[in-house]
Amino acid sequence: MSTRGSNGESSASEPQLVNLDPATTAVVRSVVAMADLRNFFDASFGALARTIEAQRITMLSPAFGLYHGSPGDTLDLEVGFVTDRPVRPEGGVVVSALPGGRVARLTHFGSFDNLGSSWERLRSWMQAQVLPAGEDRWETYVTQPSPDMDPRDLRTELNWPVTD
Repeated sequence: MSTRGSNGESSASEPQLVNLDPATTAVVRSVVAMADLRNFFDASFGALARTIEAQRITMLSPAFGLYHGSPGDTLDLEVGFVTDRPVRPEGGVVVSALPGGRVARLTHFGSFDNLGSSWERLRSWMQAQVLPAGEDRWETYVTQPSPDMDPRDLRTELNWPVTD
């Protein structure tokens, strides 16, 4: 169920609890200033594409951004893809993993500019359900953005592990 507003603004699906298996990933990781976030994503996707293609690795997911700890002036961030096997470290690309276990999830519809309100909605839902939130969380970019697309068509899956 979506809560998309009638004026076409960003919205989100209803939060849900899912169980996930851990997943092997190929990523670029760095501590990035908020102002440099877009450039980091762009450079990371270029490095990932080159390395994954050269090593003949299969991507098993859309792109994701895994955030370590709480955001501030900088973000400790991994950008990457779930892969069929570990990548050999090369050109800044390293092997990592997405965690398994219980994860609170919702899908954000619309511009990346409004992701903060969907993260807040997921956090509030977790508190109401008495689900302790993990330190890390990730966004899966279900819809690949392009310069000429309508931002309202973007879909981003928000995932927040539950600690036990």
